[in-house]
Amino acid sequence: MKRSAIAQWNGGLKDGKGTLSTDSRVLAGTQYSFATRFENGVGTNPEELIAAAHAGCFSMALSAELGKAGMTPASIETKATVTLDKTDGGFAIAAVHLDVAARVPGADRAAFDRAAETAKANCPVSKVLRAAISMTARLED
Repeated sequence: MKRSAIAQWNGGLKDGKGTLSTDSRVLAGTQYSFATRFENGVGTNPEELIAAAHAGCFSMALSAELGKAGMTPASIETKATVTLDKTDGGFAIAAVHLDVAARVPGADRAAFDRAAETAKANCPVSKVLRAAISMTARLED
């Protein structure tokens, strides 16, 4: 299975603008810019999208782990907060914090904690944040 998205950028870093689109068209020409990333502009930004992806991935992974432990969640709400820090080498994602609230009828706390830790370590987005990144770059006329 493969999923993809396209980023289109026009102009310089601070005065330029871009759009993001996904194959599913959930994002279709969604605006992003310097202002949406580093100020309070209208639109999205890469860190917000990583946070959304991580929150969704983790919630599903936790549901799966709870199921393996014989528990069925009534609800799982995960807020992922991505921290972007300026370092000597430029900007870097320094951390992601997952704040999870789950309602699991009859849950055993120790089993829930184990399921949450396993989901945190093994959801695909957690793994990609540690992955090697490959690239093909073309310069077009």
